[in-house]
Amino acid sequence: MISERCFHVHVVFLALCCLSMLEFGATQLPQEEVVLFQQIAEKLGRPDWKNVNNPCNNASFRTTQNDDVNISINITCNCSVGNDGFCHITSIILTGLSLPGVLPPELANLPYLEIIGLTRNYLNGTIPPEWGSSKRLTKISLTGNRLSGKIPKEIGDITSLQELFLEANQLSGEIPPQLGNLTNLKTLVLSSNNFSGALPDSISKLNLKDFRISDNSFTGKIPDFIGSWTELETVRMYASGLDGPIPPGIFSLKNLSDLRISDIAGTGSAFPPEGNMTKIGILVLRNCNLSGQIPAYVGKTGTHLDLSFNNLSGEIEHDLPSTTNPTYMFLTHNLLRGSVPTWMLQKKNKYYDLSYNNFTLEGSMLNDCRQNSVNLFQSSSAGNNLSGVIPCLKKQTTCQETYYHLGINCGGDKFSTYQTDKENSAVANYFNGDNWGVSSTGDFMDNGEKHYVITADDTKFPNLSPLYKTARLSPLSLTYYGFCLHNGNYHVKLHFAEIIITDDATYSSLGRRIFDIYIQGDLKLKDFNIKDEEAKGSGKEIVKEFSTNVTNNTLEIHFYWGGKGTTNIPEKGTYGPLISAITVDYIRKGKISKGVVIAIVASVVCLIVLVLGILWRKGFLGGKTSSSQDLRDLDLQTGSFTLRQIKAATNNFHISNKIGEGGFGSVYKGQLSDGTIIAVKQLSSKSKQGNREFITEMGMISALRHPNLVKLYGCCIEGNQLSLVYEYMENNSLARALFGPEDYPLQLDWPTRHKICVGIARGLAYLHEESILKIVHRDIKATNVLLDKDLNPKISDFGLAKLDEEEDTHISTRIAGTMGYMAPEYAMHGYLTDKADVYSFGVVALEIVSGKSITKYRPKGDHIHLIDWAYVQQERGNLMDLVDPRLGSDFNQEEAMLMINVSLLCTNASPTLRPIMSAVVSMLEGRTIMQVPISDPHIPADSLNIKSTGYCVQEEESLSQSLIASMDQQFTASSESGADLYPINPDSEYWNKRE
Repeated sequence: MISERCFHVHVVFLALCCLSMLEFGATQLPQEEVVLFQQIAEKLGRPDWKNVNNPCNNASFRTTQNDDVNISINITCNCSVGNDGFCHITSIILTGLSLPGVLPPELANLPYLEIIGLTRNYLNGTIPPEWGSSKRLTKISLTGNRLSGKIPKEIGDITSLQELFLEANQLSGEIPPQLGNLTNLKTLVLSSNNFSGALPDSISKLNLKDFRISDNSFTGKIPDFIGSWTELETVRMYASGLDGPIPPGIFSLKNLSDLRISDIAGTGSAFPPEGNMTKIGILVLRNCNLSGQIPAYVGKTGTHLDLSFNNLSGEIEHDLPSTTNPTYMFLTHNLLRGSVPTWMLQKKNKYYDLSYNNFTLEGSMLNDCRQNSVNLFQSSSAGNNLSGVIPCLKKQTTCQETYYHLGINCGGDKFSTYQTDKENSAVANYFNGDNWGVSSTGDFMDNGEKHYVITADDTKFPNLSPLYKTARLSPLSLTYYGFCLHNGNYHVKLHFAEIIITDDATYSSLGRRIFDIYIQGDLKLKDFNIKDEEAKGSGKEIVKEFSTNVTNNTLEIHFYWGGKGTTNIPEKGTYGPLISAITVDYIRKGKISKGVVIAIVASVVCLIVLVLGILWRKGFLGGKTSSSQDLRDLDLQTGSFTLRQIKAATNNFHISNKIGEGGFGSVYKGQLSDGTIIAVKQLSSKSKQGNREFITEMGMISALRHPNLVKLYGCCIEGNQLSLVYEYMENNSLARALFGPEDYPLQLDWPTRHKICVGIARGLAYLHEESILKIVHRDIKATNVLLDKDLNPKISDFGLAKLDEEEDTHISTRIAGTMGYMAPEYAMHGYLTDKADVYSFGVVALEIVSGKSITKYRPKGDHIHLIDWAYVQQERGNLMDLVDPRLGSDFNQEEAMLMINVSLLCTNASPTLRPIMSAVVSMLEGRTIMQVPISDPHIPADSLNIKSTGYCVQEEESLSQSLIASMDQQFTASSESGADLYPINPDSEYWNKRE
């Protein structure tokens, strides 16, 4: 009996061994594919997978991350291909892992690979052109990474490709015509990138099913050939950059089920009289300049119909069959008239938004704008003015008292002087508080959960103040009203903190929330980005301040999502406006009190005096060293660091962390204990000029807050150590990006150059006009414009800055600045106003367009100066010859011409003819039409060099020899120029070796 039992045990054991061997044999890869996979894993940022000898066994990758539903690790192998006795990798899907590496070119060496799925990671770099040699690939999915550069033309060689997903990256340039060779391609998703140019005609040969190009910078009209793609099922063109009209052929695509187009400019159009979209379920044509009546076939949309923000007129059909109308219908902000159809008023479980139209309302509709599921807010022609909102938002139509203040804690409870605003709004709704109201429209169409108010996760954002822990959200349009306000001037503060998109090294941090802000109907901020451009991180508080005028006792603040930003990162959905709180205060004298300004200036002066005292006591100014006084005892608007902290952050000022050096001392990269990367500007105790600049910079920049100004974290004054601690700028300076070595990897495309130019202008407008302290920088130049990881510009080095006194001008006995960038009236006569900064900006703008340095430019036959060259080209009608040849044809000619003309306007020899910086911003953003600058008709063309920069060729005693000699310096060139924060030589070993 025992022997029989032992026999059975042996049989089972042998069977299991055989099965195990069969399984191993069935998934055995050729050794070269195992090695390839290990190389691929290391490039992707998972060197811990280098010991995986059988990638086909997905259990090899088991980690705690696998419990996350957003994560997928799936390596598929096929043993029936190749006929060589081996299995082969056919699919690599690694989703939601936040892989930090790059795209491996080695993927092209896997001979049977069909699918590359690397969605929602943290990959950077470019798409390898080597992938073009893959002959079996059917799907490439790279959605939600940090990829940059252009789409390689070699991708057009993968003729087997059926699906290409490149959404939510940082790709740029034009779409390569070679994509037209992908005759098997059915899905092309390019949304949320920086693509530019026209769509190539070659892709008309395709017959796509899914085409998405939202949130880009394409140019030209929506091509007619889209209407010939008969298999088309999905089209998404939110804010693609393309102009109208919408091709009529699109409305005849019978397989089309999801059509979304928004925010197109150009020629308006009307619906074609007939359409054949029999399968349409979602139809969004928002802000598309549509006019005329709504045809009956549009009303047969399945679930979602959004025609808001157009010029549609006429009446809504009263006999539309009840079985065909959609669940969600948004017709807000049109010119619709007539009575509201009965079938709309009788519907339940439907959501119809008719707000902001010209309907004829009767009876209860006049005062109660919610009729079942119909939103009639401000929908009557009799009430379409600011005073007309009151009946809907307030029970009584007359104000019982006049208010001078309004505070709203958006999405939260009553807090201090802020009223509660907690109601979780419906799809299209409105409600009110004591002296305010809010109207919201739009549906979170693709979101799994629909939240209109949200509370921050304390585990992610533990340091938020209570006012910023809650927020109100809207998928499309959110409008706050303050009513019963005293007429006059008001100071409006809008409080923001991004509490959904994270700020870590994961794909969740790659989401972008972008919206516009209007106050009293005026556009105040276009493409406002809380996290990336303003607060510089999630969970960080930012306040935007505006002045406005209240009439009719009513204030309107409108937030609008124009289709920009991500819709698939961090999760699938819409990331529209978010607001944390609103503060509105009456300005009794129409402007900020002079006493307030005096108090602020006095505070800065006191700060400077205190720092002077500390420096003197420590011997920096020639005084005797005495007992140490902790800077933290001073009431500064910036932090204080100990020498121990600074040494720990910079590894005791190790040479490997040194990123710059100048006459003032050295600059080091460091990392604080909380992970914050910093730049430490270390002042030499021998630098008397540096002492003076340290004091000025400390006093000035500590009082300033703007996304286009470099952020000062604090300082260290301990022993003989004197340092300023700044935010670290990953991409060094604009000068390095433009004029650095040819092999420098940072190549600025046109959209980036335009963004940088606008950002510099915004920063200067803040210094000159928006900040309570009006400041003249005096040393605007390419080396003093730093670039962060997203190539956003930050003005730095305020060591030479001066307060702009109430008098329009003053004469300076200390000429300070950089040769070539200084305005002639200042360089020659010491005549200083904020127009000196405007001149410097014009020079920098011309450098950005041309790619040429003002300090390295050498005289030629008919001109001796970069600006002279520009004037000569203007006289000859050849301004486009100024554009950097490295851009080729890949730039927006209209924007380039505008930027050149703005630079010439700013560098006018007469300061009174130069614009103020807010006007420059408006011109660059296309909100103001500018006059093309013309040369002085009394000056011949061959004398333009004297007109534009005559001071450059005159031997003025006021210019020091060092100022003249500085023309030969590489980046820094000044008589008493503020020491550059990153004064690094372009050949620095640090920058060439950095990741």
